[in-house]
Amino acid sequence: MSYFNPDALVSTEWLEAHLDDPALRIIEVDEDVNAYDRGHIPGALAWNWFTDLQHPVRRDYLDQEGLAALLSRSGVGSDTTVILYGGNNNWFAAYAYWLLRYRAFDAVKLLNGGRLKWNIESRPMTAEVPSYPTRPLTLNGAVRTGLRALRDEVLGKVGKTTFVDVRSPEEFSGEKLAPDHLPQEQPYVGGHVPGAHNIPWGKAADEDGTFKSAEDLKALYRGAGVEADGEVIAYCRIGERSAHTWFVLSQLLGYPAVKNYDGSWTEYGSLVGAPVEKG
Repeated sequence: MSYFNPDALVSTEWLEAHLDDPALRIIEVDEDVNAYDRGHIPGALAWNWFTDLQHPVRRDYLDQEGLAALLSRSGVGSDTTVILYGGNNNWFAAYAYWLLRYRAFDAVKLLNGGRLKWNIESRPMTAEVPSYPTRPLTLNGAVRTGLRALRDEVLGKVGKTTFVDVRSPEEFSGEKLAPDHLPQEQPYVGGHVPGAHNIPWGKAADEDGTFKSAEDLKALYRGAGVEADGEVIAYCRIGERSAHTWFVLSQLLGYPAVKNYDGSWTEYGSLVGAPVEKG
């Protein structure tokens, strides 16, 4: 059994052989926004997941015009393919991948294994920051609203569709409000969407950061009761870990109706009167 969309990934071996390809633009997107400065793949640029991808005022993302401008400044034209990578099993790289696809930019792939596998294999790194000329780019396609779940839709579908909570078991139960390396004092209650399946996002990756085989991924999700014959809404705390699970379910397993609820628990757990389960 192969991945549903194997073209969504490139290998470390392939990328090293194509580092000088002018039709590629390598972009690092990492939770640790300082990791790039300590060394990165030659030719890569860095996008800050917060300051570059988010709307400067609203709790939302760049619109299509803003995202097109970011791509243009990064030297991406209509004939360029973007290769995304990052640390921690590519979780924020997958977040950027989901956003690009949501905003109708399709010439994008993930480096399977990301920074971790690249370093394990001792492939070239540099501290040099490249510069590319701005290129014209317009995103003309319709925003893919079917990839994103918003608040009112989520509330209307509690108990009616399959929710996958990709946080840790401690966050799912309400014991913790955030991962251990982040502040636990948050303005929301602990717990999960009633009836949600808890499948932590990291279970989809092997020790070297690459995605598990299609057979293992199928066993992981279907073994937990998450089937491909209905809609699936994935969520976490702020939407980045759930974007990784969205990638797995939609791109690698071919689930036809998967949405990322990027408002996730920071929004849902703050809603007055929203149903919550603990334990």
